[in-house]
Amino acid sequence: MRERKTTAGAREDLTVLRAAINFHRDEGYCDRLVSVVLPGKSLPRERWLTRSEAARLIWHAWRYREVQKGHPTGRHSRRHVARFILVALYTGTRAGAVCAAALERVAGSGYIDLNQGIFYRRPARTAETKKRRPPVRLPRRLLAHLRRWKRRGQGFCVEWNGRPVHDVDKAFRRNAHDCGMPDVTPHTLRHTAATWQMQAGTDLWQAAKFLGMTVEQLERTYGHHHPDHLEQAVNAYERTPRIQQPERKGSATFSRPKSRNGT
Repeated sequence: MRERKTTAGAREDLTVLRAAINFHRDEGYCDRLVSVVLPGKSLPRERWLTRSEAARLIWHAWRYREVQKGHPTGRHSRRHVARFILVALYTGTRAGAVCAAALERVAGSGYIDLNQGIFYRRPARTAETKKRRPPVRLPRRLLAHLRRWKRRGQGFCVEWNGRPVHDVDKAFRRNAHDCGMPDVTPHTLRHTAATWQMQAGTDLWQAAKFLGMTVEQLERTYGHHHPDHLEQAVNAYERTPRIQQPERKGSATFSRPKSRNGT
């Protein structure tokens, strides 16, 4: 816990340790059952960005100039963060896959086909994991940005000084802190993309495929943002119920008197 600093990180390490112990026992190297107690799962983060917040993050990163000796310089040292935010928001892709994405076919990396407009998030010849990375079509606005970056000499989505950036966590967090959003992390962009999909009323199956998650996971975590969420239950209050008064036991009954014409 001291090394990882978070309960989630400690739980991840202990999960790996438990798997290693079980494998060791299954291979016959020991005959004892060693119990590894895991800390409870952390509560899911519900933080997502409004469109104005997302715009503020992008513009601050794009306009930021590096400060040296108390004075701003001409170096725009966070523009790679702005590009990262754009790709992560428009595709809902995890940070690692965004940073590893090339703008042409490269061995061992995911890549973006700029002609067809498809983001192949999982490198070729690599096994799929629980963190699904299916191919996804790119929105036209993002594709226009990517094509322009390619024309200007970029080889990867996120580059710093002409080289691919493998991790934007520190730079992203500094930018978010400067914007007054210290609770926002790179993974918040994925939460935001899923939330925006639900708020737009996107079909659950299509949104799940786009984001690389199951329909059940999407509905469980983000379904309450969908405009159709519990629609029938809510509409029940809009309808006037037909209430039938029950007859009381022992109460007198009265028949309607007939009129003179017998009706």
